[in-house]
Amino acid sequence: MKKKRRMGVALLAAFVVWTVLITHVDVQPVGQNGTDIGFATFNTWFHELTGVHMKIYTITDWLGLVPIVICLCFAVLGLVQLIQRKSLRNVDADIILLGVYYILVICGYLFFEMVPINYRPIPIEGIMEASYPSSTTLLVLSVMPTLKFQVDRRTDNGTVRRITTAFVILFSAFMVIGRLVAGVHWATDIVGAVLLSAGLFLLYLAAVESVDQKKAGPQSGK
Repeated sequence: MKKKRRMGVALLAAFVVWTVLITHVDVQPVGQNGTDIGFATFNTWFHELTGVHMKIYTITDWLGLVPIVICLCFAVLGLVQLIQRKSLRNVDADIILLGVYYILVICGYLFFEMVPINYRPIPIEGIMEASYPSSTTLLVLSVMPTLKFQVDRRTDNGTVRRITTAFVILFSAFMVIGRLVAGVHWATDIVGAVLLSAGLFLLYLAAVESVDQKKAGPQSGK
């Protein structure tokens, strides 16, 4: 628990440092309409290397609905438990913490929409959109690991666990790589999303382990 908490805090600190660096290191007006972009030399090189692939962007954009559906499924699970057990206190603690975790992810997304660090390399339907951190990458890497975690907690079926693990890994890898090569984000936007989502997820795991230990009693720490 403590190790996960420390790692989560360290990753969030790394995200903060990374964000600060983006606003101070090699900042050049190479973005849309001359907007400033940090790590400009690397970002423009990588963007020119991959080019722009709107088909990949469209595919990954639609597949971004998958983690949203997963969130809704867990919301329904929590609602069913609330109705059946007639008290929020009787809803599984890991589900309540999952809801809090998802809210934090949404808050992180909304914050950077209101306080844009930079803008996408290209306009989307003629509109300049905030690009940091990559919202789709943040959503996928925040939600998909929770699917594996919850399935592992709630079933002993090895086949179901293996299928879920394979799906989570392959889907997450496809989405992150897809957003990286689609050319609709700067490479540093993807890195920022990875750091933020990993940090938040580890803190969620630490919180669940803390609740589990409290329920197990003092013997659990031995």
